Amino acid sequence: MPSFEQRLLKLATLAGDEAEVYSLSTEETPVNFEANRLKGVSSRQSHGVALRLIKGGRIGFAAGTGPTDPQQLVDIAAEAAEFGPKAQFHLPRPTAYPVVEGYDPAIETLEMDAMVHAGKQAIDRIVAAADGIICDAGLTRRIVNVTILNSAGAAASARRSVFSARLSGTLIRGTDMLFVGDMLASCHPALDLTPLVEATLQQLEWTRETATAPASGAPVVFTPRAFAQAFSGALSLGLSGKTVLQGSSPLGGRLGETCFDPRLTLVDDPSIDYCPGAQAFDGEGVPSARRVLVDRGRLQGFVYDLQTAAMAGVASTGNAGRGLTSLPAPDLNVLVVEPGESPFEAMLAEIDDGLVVEEMLGSSQGNVLGGDFSGNVLLGYRVQHGRITGRVKDTMVSGNVYEVLRQLHSVGKDARWVGGSLLLPSIGCLNVAISAAG
Repeated sequence: MPSFEQRLLKLATLAGDEAEVYSLSTEETPVNFEANRLKGVSSRQSHGVALRLIKGGRIGFAAGTGPTDPQQLVDIAAEAAEFGPKAQFHLPRPTAYPVVEGYDPAIETLEMDAMVHAGKQAIDRIVAAADGIICDAGLTRRIVNVTILNSAGAAASARRSVFSARLSGTLIRGTDMLFVGDMLASCHPALDLTPLVEATLQQLEWTRETATAPASGAPVVFTPRAFAQAFSGALSLGLSGKTVLQGSSPLGGRLGETCFDPRLTLVDDPSIDYCPGAQAFDGEGVPSARRVLVDRGRLQGFVYDLQTAAMAGVASTGNAGRGLTSLPAPDLNVLVVEPGESPFEAMLAEIDDGLVVEEMLGSSQGNVLGGDFSGNVLLGYRVQHGRITGRVKDTMVSGNVYEVLRQLHSVGKDARWVGGSLLLPSIGCLNVAISAAG
């Protein structure tokens, strides 16, 4: 018996010139802790389907979740096509896809009791080390299934497993609130939360003393998490073929130029086995591949989906990102910033007076398309004579991504995963504005 997706595609093919069905189903079990105690355990499932229809040279779109009438979806997409954007592309034909491993069956058999035990054990270790701290935690196992079918005969499907964990602590000292914590994501059941605990305990150690912020213009080291918060959003937009076509990317028209510090190499690599963000194909069924975007500071390329690639006169790079409720758009798959040669301690040793930013709040303020960032330092430390001397409070950092990354102080060898799609090192910057209250 044909599947729902196959029946939907058949109806859509009769109603338009080309059609594509994108199906996404998720099964997940989250375990949550609040205020040092288990709050709850639940399980949920979701399924949705999106239909993209090309009719009369224009694109129509419709989506639904749960039980859905396929003919209704086709009718909505066909009506939307009358007013939709002009299709500059044809849907891809059948092709071979690379093998990218991303499913571990151990995720499906992971016991909830084991997740509860791991979370409780991690919280107990933090509470024992910091009197009065209030901890939250979350552990989630997730199975994701994606299917793409189109009227050109292409068919792609993938099953992925994801385990994610977060650990956070709040410590109130009079009128002061301190926030610490860390997170991880893996395709395997990573129940050993020791890395999160140790990172949190290190943060607590570095914040035992309070220090004033250094003067503006002092070197600033962004840890991998802060790197993601300050820079990754602007870089993703700047490297998107869509913003280049719109004329809004600061990198537009600069292919082959040295736009960044020579120590900086950026790669989009969806081929990494057992990386939660990796994939063999993008949201349009185009094969994914490793692609160097910035090579030792020199701009090498942009990322495209089918529509923007056709408009630019190039081939799709396999970077169509999408969800159920919107049309595909160019997006980075897995951003890898190649590590440098400096251990974190060596990066600090080279600083006479500076700042380490561990976590930012509100860093997407300002003209993100232009590369501006500005945010409060939620967690950061003063560096004096090569060592951390205490936590800074009421401090902001700001700058422009393209100016800051043009001249670096250092690039760390401590690359680590931030979420499931960013592999980033610590990065030492010179041109960052620092401001402190009072």
